[in-house]
Amino acid sequence: QVQLVESGGGLVQAGGSLRLSCAASGRSFNRYGMGWFRQAPGKEREFVMAINWDNGHTLYADSVKGRSSISRDNVKNTVYLQMNSLKLEDTAVYFCAAGAGGVGSTADWYEYWGQGTQVIVSS
Repeated sequence: QVQLVESGGGLVQAGGSLRLSCAASGRSFNRYGMGWFRQAPGKEREFVMAINWDNGHTLYADSVKGRSSISRDNVKNTVYLQMNSLKLEDTAVYFCAAGAGGVGSTADWYEYWGQGTQVIVSS
């Protein structure tokens, strides 16, 4: 079992930056690929970015590519999402997820999910 807790959400101005953290507890964190997803009101959950267990491979959704990065610290059992040049459409609840193996961009690849942290981008 892996437990995930996101933090760092809140109200941010458009054009600003945010950094979310996802702290993991449980076994073998460093063997899991980690992903970030988000869900805006009235929309389906969508993939944002992901990283494999050894920081060797990352995936980004086109909507955030070039202004975002994902990283992880396997000593601290934490994965980070950094997003710059925030847009109103980045407003959503952001979830982190863990899946055994490499890295995936679909929700069904992931086994464990956090409860989410709300991000609101204001104009």
